[in-house]
Amino acid sequence: MSATDITTRDERLSQLLRNSKPGYTLPQAFYTDPEAYAFDVSAVLTRSWFMLGFEAELQEPGDYLSVTLGPHPVLIVRGRDGVIRGFHNTCRHRGAQICAEGSGRLPRIVCPYHQWSYDLTGKLLAASRMPEGLDREAHGLVPVRVELLEGCIYAALTDGAPDFEPFRVAATPYLKPYRLAGARLAHESVLIEKANWKLVMENARECYHCATGHPELKVSFPVVFGAGFRVTDGSRNAAYVEAMRARGMQVGPETGLWWHVGRYPLNPGIESVSLDGKPVVGPRLLDTGGEAIGGLRWATEPNSFCHAFTDYAFMFTAVPSGPQETRVISKWLVPREAREGVDYRLEDLTAVWTRTNLQDRDLSENNQRGVNGLGYRPGPYAPGAEELVIRFNNWYRATAAECLGIR
Repeated sequence: MSATDITTRDERLSQLLRNSKPGYTLPQAFYTDPEAYAFDVSAVLTRSWFMLGFEAELQEPGDYLSVTLGPHPVLIVRGRDGVIRGFHNTCRHRGAQICAEGSGRLPRIVCPYHQWSYDLTGKLLAASRMPEGLDREAHGLVPVRVELLEGCIYAALTDGAPDFEPFRVAATPYLKPYRLAGARLAHESVLIEKANWKLVMENARECYHCATGHPELKVSFPVVFGAGFRVTDGSRNAAYVEAMRARGMQVGPETGLWWHVGRYPLNPGIESVSLDGKPVVGPRLLDTGGEAIGGLRWATEPNSFCHAFTDYAFMFTAVPSGPQETRVISKWLVPREAREGVDYRLEDLTAVWTRTNLQDRDLSENNQRGVNGLGYRPGPYAPGAEELVIRFNNWYRATAAECLGIR
């Protein structure tokens, strides 16, 4: 796309955004147009923090995660010094992607095209048949920003992402008791959804649809939330807050423009999110002496939410892969000592969230089909029931306006 084309695109998107109404869904083009998608992945997402996984996945030197964010391949790797670093997964020779999507372990980073090789800090080690005098220091892998938060790995493509520290300060007291850095990845799934990433995230940000859309989830999860991610049964919520404070546990919620963290009660008599509401893993991430303490939720824009219970943690992340396609990556963490087939059964661990993901895929794809039609008009969000969708919408509008230079 030429500079002129980009200017024309941005002028059109600016006009659409200016004429749109806050508190309503976005104009159609933002969910359907390839040019709007190109704007998202080149401008909006390059100013964002992405949750990519957990430190538990990178236990040994050379362990890596390879993820593509829109068109941007990213590599996260643990060095021999124990430090987790991030790089653009692009060779400094002719730009080939170095590591295929996925995870694994490697002694050094080697491009499959012409075998340029880099050490685990990104420094160029070997570039055969190049002229004498090649400046290897100047041809190392290009770094991406990486932040670790109590076992969670976040990355940003550019320096345009916001300050991470306020999120760290707010979230650390909530996350620390779960000791996620010492947990173990039990399962990972990838689901392709034929829907724009913003529709996928809008669906993921609310439970307005949960009572009818997620029969398995609503057994344990309180599917009717009001303002501040509080269960609408006020007396139960008040009793939960009092009980947690007595245990010295913060409830929140605490929020920033692009992040949210808070605790919530599960349904009465429920200990974990599972098909019957009982724990599905024998060992515990958090020992509460058998007391039900509900769940912990933390979420970041643009693409993730996580839940932690006493027995396991769950991560949902939506990765844009096309104007009307999104890759949903889910991960389940269990205590490191938990043994599959002995302390838990994988089908029990994953049942609720897997079914919920498949139901959400169908809902998002149906949403996309309707939005594609001539009859689509931006519609109003429901305050309370769609509070977190409104927050997502406000975040997107603010970030897009900043990228477009709208004052």
